Amino acid sequence: MSSRMTGDGRLPGDPTPREMLARTIRVDHAGEYGARRIYEGQLAVLGRTKYGPVLRHMKAQEQVHLDTFSRLIAERRVRPTALLPFWHVAGFVLGAGTALLGHRAAMACTVAVEEAIDEHYRAQAEALGEDEAPLRETIERFRAEELEHRDIGLEHEAEQAPAYRLLSAAIKAGCKVAIKVSERV
Repeated sequence: MSSRMTGDGRLPGDPTPREMLARTIRVDHAGEYGARRIYEGQLAVLGRTKYGPVLRHMKAQEQVHLDTFSRLIAERRVRPTALLPFWHVAGFVLGAGTALLGHRAAMACTVAVEEAIDEHYRAQAEALGEDEAPLRETIERFRAEELEHRDIGLEHEAEQAPAYRLLSAAIKAGCKVAIKVSERV
């Protein structure tokens, strides 16, 4: 019985295993960078409230994720996304903007982002073969922490945010676009 390898079953025109790995590392680096900026925006508004400690906890975990993907960018010689300056601003604005609407909206933002990332990380882990088991395990570990963030958001009344469904759908759609663009640009 042979082990499944990254890229097994790919079709003509599909990315090569090397291209797939580069996209994976590039987009995850960009996503973790954006997540850190979202928490920095939220902390700029809510950092001195009772929500500050929980936001700092989640930001610290995102920093570990970012540091890991920054290391992988260098080790694997992957070009980071050219959109980092955009994500720098957009992440902070999203975090601060939702926090200005109140803690519930900030937590709704967290829930929406983490649900989009859960789906993204799950697909990545499924696509990686045994030749990339350490990367897959890292992604699975980070995915579990992202789900912890989602649960924290739900515990802090995310679903009671004004226009929760609309806000959540808009943020999830934005995340999905950011993922697709950051994979390639």
